[in-house]
Amino acid sequence: MQTDSNDQSLLGIEAGGTRTVALWTTREGRLLGRAEFGPGNLRLLSDAQLSQLFQSVGTVCPAPVAIGLGMAGLRDEPDAQRIRSLMGVVWPDVPLRLAHDLETGLRADSTGKKIARAVVVSGTGSCCFGKALEGRSAKLGGWGHILGDKGSGYEIGLRALKAVVYYFDRDGEWSQLGQSILRELLLNRPEDLIPWVQIATKDQVAALSRLVFEAASYRDSIARDILEGAASTLAKDAVACLNRITKRNENAEVTLRGSIFSKQPKFADKVGRIIRTRRPHTRVTREQREGAWGALDLARSALDPEIITKPCPAPRQSTSGPRAITPFALSLTEERNPRSENLARSSIESNIELFLSEESAVPKAIEAEKENIARVIRLTTRSLKKGGRLFYFGAGSSGRLGVLDASECPPTFRTAPDQVQGVIAGGYEALWKAKEGAEDDASAGAEAVHYRDVRRGDVVIGIAASGRTPFVWGALTASKERGAKTVLLCFNPGLRLSPQQKVDLIIAPAVGPEILTGST
Repeated sequence: MQTDSNDQSLLGIEAGGTRTVALWTTREGRLLGRAEFGPGNLRLLSDAQLSQLFQSVGTVCPAPVAIGLGMAGLRDEPDAQRIRSLMGVVWPDVPLRLAHDLETGLRADSTGKKIARAVVVSGTGSCCFGKALEGRSAKLGGWGHILGDKGSGYEIGLRALKAVVYYFDRDGEWSQLGQSILRELLLNRPEDLIPWVQIATKDQVAALSRLVFEAASYRDSIARDILEGAASTLAKDAVACLNRITKRNENAEVTLRGSIFSKQPKFADKVGRIIRTRRPHTRVTREQREGAWGALDLARSALDPEIITKPCPAPRQSTSGPRAITPFALSLTEERNPRSENLARSSIESNIELFLSEESAVPKAIEAEKENIARVIRLTTRSLKKGGRLFYFGAGSSGRLGVLDASECPPTFRTAPDQVQGVIAGGYEALWKAKEGAEDDASAGAEAVHYRDVRRGDVVIGIAASGRTPFVWGALTASKERGAKTVLLCFNPGLRLSPQQKVDLIIAPAVGPEILTGST
């Protein structure tokens, strides 16, 4: 609860999958108050739920001069934009620094030593994050309980459920661990686990981990095997994380955080021993301060004018970063069409005539680009004959058309599924609904190139009506760096490219302003 009010207070918020903790202090670091709220995983909450969370924090905490937020699920700039817009309603014009909760956890227990550091989290979920002195970082996990969360409370609980039914089938005996689980869940038969697990939440499955630790203390062989595997996995992740950011024989620090480590110290000690066996020059400690203290460190840095208030997104494999975008000038497609200024007041029949008349000008505009179109066709033909692939990259309607064309190639031309591929900003959901901000993320375009393994011999066509879409340019630039041939298809013949924007060919028919003025 609130303990003091201070016009110069800093606010640190750590929002995790289980709970959200807020701390507020003076600028000098004297604690003024602490409060807990509900879960705060960005991936699991709607905008309305996030707004309610921030409003609850704002109601309890005094007005801050700066805010630091570490939030589970925060990965990229669109995520950060979503958070900023919602927090701006509660705290307008307050300096803000954002990071994922692993970053704030790492900051919270910093010893100040100039060595590489990593944090291993095992609670309901699990993850590992490390950072070298020069800022290079690595992350393992963070995929959620379906794809990841190795060594977490959830995985320990789920493995226990699977193990007890497996040995029941094999040996015909219901184990002591199985008895404990039935007793905990108020179930009567092993078969009752089937409907229970189908509706159980992640937290409910993770809560079973306590029974596994209890059974292991009584030398239950099933429980001991499960925990042996969990400890080994967490330790291997920590070592792999450090090996990606520093040399194997260099000194490093690892902090073990999360409810599994804090409630099961013997298990934490075991993970620490395995880490030190694999990396002898590594110091392993357990969590000393909650992650909200790391968020306060972010808040303090937000007051420094030299620090740009952008998020520290969860690191991914190295890909090309955001690229410079062409200086803004209206595309022809974004200008007003004088013939359609009275569109809303005209009759349906006259509007049909107008649309048909405008459409009739398109073939002539395309004809003016026939030489460039022919070059692209020849370029693509040579590529496909040599085993290369064709990629379309686009956002919104442009991306949907690319995906549509790619999807028609296997049934029409009997191409292999990977020979012609369509990539749309925002992923498959963007095929049927708008994904705000997806088109503005150049790094996402570059990452898509990386994970689709675009390479020399491939052809990449970026589709953008205005010719400026950052997602498309991120993809084109990254593809060019990888040796692929690149093409920009746009409807802005007056487009001026920046020095960083280089493509092999441009197709830019002058189709003129759209009849229905608005987003291209």
